[in-house]
Amino acid sequence: MTDRFAQYPGTPLSEGDFENKSVLFHYDEMHGEFAWDTGIAIRRYLDALKQGFLLGAHCRKCQKVVIPPRIVCEWCYQPMDEFIPLRDTGTINTFSLCYVTWDVQRIKEPEIPAVIEIDGASPRHGILHKLGEVDPRSVHVNMRVQAVWKTPDERTGAITDIRYFKPITEVGR
Repeated sequence: MTDRFAQYPGTPLSEGDFENKSVLFHYDEMHGEFAWDTGIAIRRYLDALKQGFLLGAHCRKCQKVVIPPRIVCEWCYQPMDEFIPLRDTGTINTFSLCYVTWDVQRIKEPEIPAVIEIDGASPRHGILHKLGEVDPRSVHVNMRVQAVWKTPDERTGAITDIRYFKPITEVGR
């Protein structure tokens, strides 16, 4: 096989060429400080969590209620400026039994993340959170759950102000 790059022999470089600066190069360290702004809708959502309730946004045009709230409807692209409190109950849409932690450590009792469709929000709208106080073998799609909140003095305005969701039994739902 012929070397198709033979006509471009190039110049080999060694580590020494860089050390004695016989090759032009530039080394730079980036020093950046970044800040994250939650924006209007998520700030209201986080404030509501700190107060112990869930908050959604209502679209006046297509009538969807979404959680977490947004300021623009993702279906009709209209402004969403009406924020409404939602119940802290819902229905499991999907879940997973995780026997490995986020940092790849094996665990005997599984963590159970679930997508929970929140009551009062439009169908298929909910949040991802952990389940607790439940036998992993009994978890199922359509299971009814309710938030277990931290005490008011422990809350910081984060999704972790909800410790987890636990199963509930509702009569006459």
